[in-house]
Amino acid sequence: MIEKIKETVEFIKQKTNYSPKIGIILGSGLGSFADTLKDSVILDYKDIVNFPKSSVVGHKGRLLINKDILCMDGRFHYYEGFTMQELSFPIRVMKMLGIKYLIITNAAGGVNEDYLPGETVLIKDHINFMGTNPLIGKNIDEIGERFPDLSDVYSKDVREKIKINVKEGGINLKEGVYMAFSGPSYETPAEIKMAKILGADLVGMSSVPEAIFAAHAGIKVIGFSLVTNMAAGISKNKLSHTEVIETAAKGKENIIYILEKTIDIVLNLEE
Repeated sequence: MIEKIKETVEFIKQKTNYSPKIGIILGSGLGSFADTLKDSVILDYKDIVNFPKSSVVGHKGRLLINKDILCMDGRFHYYEGFTMQELSFPIRVMKMLGIKYLIITNAAGGVNEDYLPGETVLIKDHINFMGTNPLIGKNIDEIGERFPDLSDVYSKDVREKIKINVKEGGINLKEGVYMAFSGPSYETPAEIKMAKILGADLVGMSSVPEAIFAAHAGIKVIGFSLVTNMAAGISKNKLSHTEVIETAAKGKENIIYILEKTIDIVLNLEE
């Protein structure tokens, strides 16, 4: 694994002279943010040595790199059949490329009925209900320690700065707990009731492995969920991936604004 990571890092370094400090992972239907990135080197996943290949509609499968940002336009999911080791690969590559902050985005189902489809929610914590821990297996000591602390995965200090900053732009950014299921089937109404009892505000099929990999690697995490539908038993509509993509498109201006503000905050922290 470590040799493959180093091969991929060298491949990317040969394609660009940029040394960004911020990584971004774009979720379903959120690829429009990638189109706002200027002066980017663009690499298709299929052309990157050792890199996994995304297969989900709404994920373009390309890496964009400029002086500040390394952006994954499309992610990999456990339900696609990837192992957790394979899912860890891009995050570990980011670590060895010098990424200090990782901004994770996703499309999520709303459990908290105070949320509305199209709203962006700042993730304050997560519940891993995927049936496995992504760090199971031989530890890579060059990446991080065997038993990482997850007390503050989604940095509270950075979250507070983000909320204050976007409020100046007229957005009252809500916070919530994201619960990850393995997918690909949507949750049942009974599972959503369980999620609510356990303290979840949002449900989805991604992000938690990436957040754990990043925390293991010493990368600070910032997470955003775009609420694309209310979850099963709350929504009156039949759940579908088409609805997810359509709602994500409608909420794109809001989340692009929030991401741009977040990037400004992080860059100021790095100065």
